[in-house]
Amino acid sequence: MKTQFSILQKLSLVIAIIFTLVAPIMGYLSIGLPPVIIVGGSAVIGLVCWCATYLKNPVEPKIILPLFLLTVAGLQIHIIEEYLTGFAPAMSRLFGIPWSEKSFLMVFALVGPTIYTLTALGLYYRIPIAGFVAWFIFIGPGLAEFTHFIFPLIKPALHAATLDPLTAPIQGVLITNMRNYYLGATGRYYFPGMWTAVLPMIPGIYAIYRLFKLNRSAKLSSSPIISNC
Repeated sequence: MKTQFSILQKLSLVIAIIFTLVAPIMGYLSIGLPPVIIVGGSAVIGLVCWCATYLKNPVEPKIILPLFLLTVAGLQIHIIEEYLTGFAPAMSRLFGIPWSEKSFLMVFALVGPTIYTLTALGLYYRIPIAGFVAWFIFIGPGLAEFTHFIFPLIKPALHAATLDPLTAPIQGVLITNMRNYYLGATGRYYFPGMWTAVLPMIPGIYAIYRLFKLNRSAKLSSSPIISNC
């Protein structure tokens, strides 16, 4: 069993590294630089944290699974606000990238929940790669949601002084209803998803703290993580 688990660890590490390299590249080719910074940065940090914690010592499901599900639940509520207020078109106007609502829904409303469900199952059975996905969620949609509070301060790449929504092709993709949320133009401090951004942040940040604390306790006791604290 120990050999099989070691093989599973190695396979999970290879998959995680491939994802960390490929996902930002695909995001860059399809949308632009922002996905590289946000997704790539979250993946790299998540990979390092996962290697230092869960990969070596898978956490009991009763500890990590509720934290993951709470983070995902907060994220899904957050995505509702983003969709209703036009997050993807607003990002397109802000950075001059071709992010359509169809692409947004495909990733966050369809593919995302499928991955979250499989990850929850993997965490239940302590499958190493599930820990990587959980760390990615804790870092990305969790901790990194603070960027929503920065976006209103950034001058849009497209018609920063125009308040009317824009409809225009960007890199060959027609993007409709690109609203301007620039504070300097609207006088209003808001960006799509900003009010619910804290919902995945709270359990996500707590999960990061909890997992590092458990990992430190395991090192001190030189035993697997079976803590109920």
